[in-house]
Amino acid sequence: MPAGVLVAVDGGNSKTDAAVATTAGELLATVRGDGFRPQSDGLDGALDALTADIAGALRDAGVRPADVVHLAAYMANVDLPGEEERLEKLLLARGAAPSVTVGNDTFALLRSAVTEGWGVAVVCGAGINCAGVAPDGRTARFPSLGPHTGDWGGGGELGRSALWHAIRGEDGRGPETALTAAVAAHFGVAGAIEVGLAVHFGEIDQGRLTALAPVLLDIAEDGDEVARGVVLRLAEEVAILGSVALRRLGLLDAAADVVLGGGVLAARRPLLMDAVADRYAALAPRARLLVPEEPPLLGAALLALDHVAAPPPAHAALRTAFRRRRPAVGPSASGYLP
Repeated sequence: MPAGVLVAVDGGNSKTDAAVATTAGELLATVRGDGFRPQSDGLDGALDALTADIAGALRDAGVRPADVVHLAAYMANVDLPGEEERLEKLLLARGAAPSVTVGNDTFALLRSAVTEGWGVAVVCGAGINCAGVAPDGRTARFPSLGPHTGDWGGGGELGRSALWHAIRGEDGRGPETALTAAVAAHFGVAGAIEVGLAVHFGEIDQGRLTALAPVLLDIAEDGDEVARGVVLRLAEEVAILGSVALRRLGLLDAAADVVLGGGVLAARRPLLMDAVADRYAALAPRARLLVPEEPPLLGAALLALDHVAAPPPAHAALRTAFRRRRPAVGPSASGYLP
């Protein structure tokens, strides 16, 4: 192992977590910054924020940038291998570290929960994604760029569905639903259509609709059939993603771990999680479903240790350190991180 320290980053749509650790597994610092959103903030702006988060973590750790031997950055909105390679080159050009690994944040979620290093992870936060790793290192993944690449799901999709059904229930194009009153109340207006018009005129940013996801889940758990239908559709998508990844890797009949994470799944809402379990029982009955307590940032840090061939005691020490510091990087008090 090289002497020096490692920097690990888990970058999501709503927040970016960074950690500094020694190659022996000692956790020196963790920090939280804004989300990594190159699509809306521009690539340069997103990189500026990311490098500032890294610098802040190093300051908190009392470590010089020259002491960093490797940076492992696992990011949302970096969904294709070419995007990973591009971000690696940009971070190297900025001098973030002498060695850089970039991957999609789904791989960090997977590594945070599995000790063998293989299995499948489905992340459902603001968006939805899935990736898997076979015991021989083969990977399976999806573009996860939106409806135009066959994707559906995540907190953003739940929020948009809540508004869609709320308006149709209000004007008679769809069945009546408690979502109509709940959506209007959430935004403090008289009717759901006012929310839709505010989105059209730019008075409400579409990103704010993600906050309707827990509202929809509440209404669904109260028995509203329209909201339940949306939740069950999401459960189906979570199960299809994971089971297809297992099949591609030849693991459909194996006792493989399927790690479920991201704010929507980490909240462990009973209606959604029971439906997810039922669908996996039908599609991949030997799959073991896991919802990790530790954050994906741990997975990014473990992948950094993997890169420098750290021994098992270093990995165990890092897991222990994260458990002790869990509230600093874990879910918010509401249990929901979009």
